[in-house]
Amino acid sequence: MKIQLYGKQMTVRDSLRTAVEKKLTKFDKFFGEDTEAFVTCRTRKGVKIIEITVIYEGTTFRSEEESETFITALDRAVESLEGQIRKNKTRLEKKMKRDAFSIVTDDDDDEYVEEEEFEIRVKTFPFKPMTAEEAILQMNLLGHSFYAFINADSGETCVVYKRKEGSYGLIVPG
Repeated sequence: MKIQLYGKQMTVRDSLRTAVEKKLTKFDKFFGEDTEAFVTCRTRKGVKIIEITVIYEGTTFRSEEESETFITALDRAVESLEGQIRKNKTRLEKKMKRDAFSIVTDDDDDEYVEEEEFEIRVKTFPFKPMTAEEAILQMNLLGHSFYAFINADSGETCVVYKRKEGSYGLIVPG
C-alpha cells in the first residue's frame, strides 16, 4: 500500500510516521500494492485528529477520529476502517462493478470562500455515472449524510441522503 502522510499546520514526527506505516500494513491483506492511503494529521483546540482515506479500485473508505494523542486516534481510525471494510466486503464483491465509483480525495487545496457570515468549503471531484444503490454505498463508506452523483440510467445529477428515521432519500431534478 502506498501511504501519503500529511500534517496540516504541523510537522509529522518520524515516530508517528512509523506508527502509521506499521498500523496500515494491516490492510495489505485487503488491498493490492498500488492502493493509495492518504493520512492527514492535525490538531484542533488541543485535540489530535487523524483522517485516513483509502482508495481501492475507485471505492473510497474514510475514517476520521480524534483523541488526546495521535496514537489513540490512529488506533480508532484503523479500527473504524477495518469495520467498514469487513461490513461492506461481501456487498462490494457481489453488487458493484469494477470502477463504479468516482475517486474522491480530501485535498489540502480546498478553497474557502467568505460570504457575509458564512464560510463555505468548496470541494471539487469528478462525477462518474452510478446507480442510486451504488451512491448510497459510497455515501455510507465516506460517513456522509448525502452524496451527489450522476444517475447511470438517466444521466441526470442526483443526490441520495440519509433520512432521520434511517431510511434513504433520492433527489432528482424536476
